Amino acid sequence: MLEVKSLSKSYRGLPAVDNVSFRIRPGEIVGYVGPNGSGKSTTVKIVTGLLEQNAGVVLFEGQSIRHNLKAYRAAFGYVPEEAHVYTHLSALEYLQLVGRLRNLPEDLIDFKANKLLALLDLASWRYSPISLYSKGMKQRVLIAAALLHDPRLLIFDEPLSGLDVVSARLFKDLLQQLAAQGKAILYISHVLEVVELVCHRVIVIAKGKILADAPPAELRTSLQLANLESVFAQLVQQQDTQSVARELVDTMAVDHV
Repeated sequence: MLEVKSLSKSYRGLPAVDNVSFRIRPGEIVGYVGPNGSGKSTTVKIVTGLLEQNAGVVLFEGQSIRHNLKAYRAAFGYVPEEAHVYTHLSALEYLQLVGRLRNLPEDLIDFKANKLLALLDLASWRYSPISLYSKGMKQRVLIAAALLHDPRLLIFDEPLSGLDVVSARLFKDLLQQLAAQGKAILYISHVLEVVELVCHRVIVIAKGKILADAPPAELRTSLQLANLESVFAQLVQQQDTQSVARELVDTMAVDHV
């Protein structure tokens, strides 16, 4: 469904994404993980059409997304890392705005918006301005907005940010249901335990290059490591965090130099 081929993007001559290729098929949840500055955000901006690449192509159902960007944007739902919403609107008004931008019929917008808000435990807040919402509540509004038009492709960038335990559990169950319905899902997160639990495949990127692309179990087996966190640390050559933590504590205790 979504194919990224030989994607490259540089800023002032410095490569942010370097010859990145991967594919997401219908019904597949693909994790996209990497340290800060690895190229994840640049990839997402290109895949969502917000940024144009220097080289390579992004294909949706075999056609370049740039061929008809408006039609492509109508086919995917996106939950960004930062909850940028119109805070003077209520949740219901925000979903109504999104639905109208998606050209959905008014009666369908009202039905879906109210139903989604109720299912996401926001019914009692639906008329209150979003400025009064907690971070987790804003995140649930964004999730509702991404689902409103029944997209074929979903892109979730740190979707658990701010969610409480119950909402996070609901979201993980939702991912499974969406995949069962044939949705293609790109899941970007630093929470590797969740990535390992819900994703069919995991792509590890560092310094703009893909280091691995395989099911979590296959990555663990090939590297003979216990979990995805250990795999990630080895692949990206993560610093010895225990040693750094000890040095931080030692530095705190210094009372003269």
